Amino acid sequence: MPPQMKIVVKVPMHCDKCRTKALKIAAAAHGVSKVSIEGANKDHVEVIGDDVDSVCLTRSLRKKLGCSCTIVKVEEVKPAVKTEEKPTPACTLQCRPMYCELVREYPEPTTCSIM
Repeated sequence: MPPQMKIVVKVPMHCDKCRTKALKIAAAAHGVSKVSIEGANKDHVEVIGDDVDSVCLTRSLRKKLGCSCTIVKVEEVKPAVKTEEKPTPACTLQCRPMYCELVREYPEPTTCSIM
């Protein structure tokens, strides 16, 4: 299985319609698993996926959006290392202790009243 790649492409987008169109184009590329808009000006399209060709993705964005797109960064996504944590007890100090009290509705007779 090829490693997942993270590709960031700078796309000049001036409205929400352009952003939506860029997301749709990027999501349609082969091997893409996640697409998002990043950057301070929301002008970077971040694509994460397996075996994604960054050149073909950029060429497709240029052709379909009609603007100049540039590749900013291509890097391999490393899987997150999971650290083993000790399970926390279900009930901690925030739970109040429960108390039970035995209440008898009818007192027990000491002698039999029928006989």
